[in-house]
Amino acid sequence: MTADKVSGEIWQKHSARTSSTCRRILDLQGPATSQLPIFNIRLLTNSAQYYTMAAEQRKLLEQLMGASSTSRAAQLSMNDPKVCRSYIAGTCPHDLFTNTKQDIGPCPKVHSEGLKTEYEGLSERERQKYGFEYDYMRDLQKYIDECNRRIDAAQRRLEKTPDEIRQTNVLLKSISDLTATINNGLLEVEILGSMSEVSRAQDELFRVRQATQSKLDREKELKALSDTSGPSGHQKLQVCDVCGAYLSRLDNDRRLADHFYGKMHLGYAQMRKTYDAFPKEMKGRSRPQMGDDDGPGMGGPRGPRGSGGYRSGRGGRGYRGGW
Repeated sequence: MTADKVSGEIWQKHSARTSSTCRRILDLQGPATSQLPIFNIRLLTNSAQYYTMAAEQRKLLEQLMGASSTSRAAQLSMNDPKVCRSYIAGTCPHDLFTNTKQDIGPCPKVHSEGLKTEYEGLSERERQKYGFEYDYMRDLQKYIDECNRRIDAAQRRLEKTPDEIRQTNVLLKSISDLTATINNGLLEVEILGSMSEVSRAQDELFRVRQATQSKLDREKELKALSDTSGPSGHQKLQVCDVCGAYLSRLDNDRRLADHFYGKMHLGYAQMRKTYDAFPKEMKGRSRPQMGDDDGPGMGGPRGPRGSGGYRSGRGGRGYRGGW
């Protein structure tokens, strides 16, 4: 469909509506609009024509793009690099986190429902020839590794700073010294009492009481430092091992349930579970020999796999479980 033809159709549709649109606008403005100068009437008419025409253009554009998208998806083959292999073999990560904090936007590749149905109808041997599962798992590994790095970074933010560690050590040493002073003082009071040194025993007991009060003060300082150290503060935050979100130990069951059944947490839980099952399903299989554009050296349609491997993002520990 040419641009001239589109414009002609739009003009025919909106011109018939312009006069009635203007009349409705004038009715809404009230009787005073009947006294408007002629150039204001023309301006109002032009505005109505503009907005009506713009709406028609948007509507027609949506129809044209929808038809084009459907036609493009229908023309693609299973091996086309424009096709999202993660969507065909399982669930595209772009679809898991829509409208969440981890929304990664729409997938740049085509999600063809027809190709997915065709792929699911293939036999196991025919599916192995395509090797889509390998691309799917490599895709999952990418997002799981990113999540694991966020978890480590969040955990480090909750840890104490060097200054807080130094203060904690000073308080612990002070409490230990005061405890020894109290124990020695009580022993001295007992000895002085047995020697009938009442006055000296009372002086020593007074010093013991002072040391006891100082110890209580240091213990309060230590507790306050422990409660407020790091960004966690009094909220007692901890990091979710699945999605990397902060959780409060003070949250009630309802708030915790909202998190664990939330879209982001369930999305990462699904990714981890699928990825965890991958080595078992693929055990004993050899990577299929694909074409030049999909060969192992090229890393498939989504780029190279990288040198990190399964455990690279966690320093050899693998990803965290907990789903």
